[in-house]
Amino acid sequence: MELMTPQQAKAAVDAGSAVIIDVREDEEVAQQAIPGATHIAMSELIDRLAEVPRDRTVIFSCHSGGRSQNVCEYLEANEGFGQLVNLEGGIVAWSQAGLPTT
Repeated sequence: MELMTPQQAKAAVDAGSAVIIDVREDEEVAQQAIPGATHIAMSELIDRLAEVPRDRTVIFSCHSGGRSQNVCEYLEANEGFGQLVNLEGGIVAWSQAGLPTT
């Protein structure tokens, strides 16, 4: 599993080579989110695996990086996904970097 800073993640998304999937719960996403990120709560991920792209880098995000790290590790070990990235510091670091949120 790779780590990506918020700035690296934004650049990859802007270039079209990556997507962000936010694995936080609904109420967390309602408070603050990364524009353009797909929301698939960690609790729903296994049932929604078909929605996770396999043709681009997938950057998983959560509040501070713990849950998204667990998701990356699980998917790499059990579901055969390749290029998975954990957003270092989650939405907290994204926001602290001055990147846009909704």
